Amino acid sequence: MQSYTIGQAARLLGVSPDTARRWADAGRVTTHRDEGGRRLIDGRDLAAFSIEIAQIGTGEEDTSYTSARNAFPGIVTAVKLGDVAAQVEIQAGPHRLVSLLTREAVEELGLEVGMRATARVKSTSVHIDRT
Repeated sequence: MQSYTIGQAARLLGVSPDTARRWADAGRVTTHRDEGGRRLIDGRDLAAFSIEIAQIGTGEEDTSYTSARNAFPGIVTAVKLGDVAAQVEIQAGPHRLVSLLTREAVEELGLEVGMRATARVKSTSVHIDRT
């Protein structure tokens, strides 16, 4: 079974290593030590914990009603406006998402670099690669 260091787990969960360490110290996720003394989290435990924190959420977001189940809250890192179309980039934890939308939509939403935004993805075809 694959295990993850606290730093790797933090990147996968989209939090700081300090947050992941505090969760481990509080017993929210089980860790064990390797031969070198590093704390590791078993892959199955990390997967279960990631589902748990996704369901609980942070409590900071407003309730949203949508059929798109794949939500990526993050920060706007780039906005490129064309005459009719626009490109918006969002960094959501380890994920970089790029969306093409109308310039009008970007202006109506008031999207600017540095503001919080949520990218929502709805797809009928999702490919998964083993890494």
